Amino acid sequence: MSSLPFKDRSDAGHALARKLGHYRGNSNVVVLALPRGGVPVGFEVADFLDAPLDVFLVRKLGVPGHEELALGAIASGGVRVLNQDVLYMTRIDEQGIDAIAEREQQELERREKEYRDDRPAAEIRGRIVILVDDGLATGATMLAAARAIRKLRPQRLVVAVPVSSPEACDNFRREVDEIVCAETPRPFQAVGLWYEDFSQTSDEEVRDLLSRAVRTL
Repeated sequence: MSSLPFKDRSDAGHALARKLGHYRGNSNVVVLALPRGGVPVGFEVADFLDAPLDVFLVRKLGVPGHEELALGAIASGGVRVLNQDVLYMTRIDEQGIDAIAEREQQELERREKEYRDDRPAAEIRGRIVILVDDGLATGATMLAAARAIRKLRPQRLVVAVPVSSPEACDNFRREVDEIVCAETPRPFQAVGLWYEDFSQTSDEEVRDLLSRAVRTL
């Protein structure tokens, strides 16, 4: 029986955490959340698993004038993932892509300083990384994050979300060691439709949740 819609991201995090119970108490697990909306979800997952929580910075590259449409994404470590179907449809050239990516890189760097402050980034090499967001639509943002994390050589990479389009969830099976999508409704349409409260997560909330979740990274 479906538990949708979720009340909010915290409720979604509780639902997702129950799907990840096999990692509970494993000291090699670290939960990485995509800011901003993934952090309230990741907080609940990390709390349930008794694992440390950190953020992993990634920015969607939105089509000018239609920013919700992702032509790709960038992540920490210089990784860029492009959605070839959207590029073909919009005909945005390489110079245009570079201009969008440069703006988003500045925001990525701002957020990294804003959220983590002086705390070091979590150690990823050799660990079980559970990468969390509030949902998957196209999956471009999560894909950029997953590929960036792969470069850091984790022992195991798990992508986990409360809700996803069936197609996006299936696509990740060849990208990561494990994909956990608590719900895959059809028709899907948009992540926000599956939350009663999908209001934007603020920078202040992200900082607060990270400070509350501080454990040895």
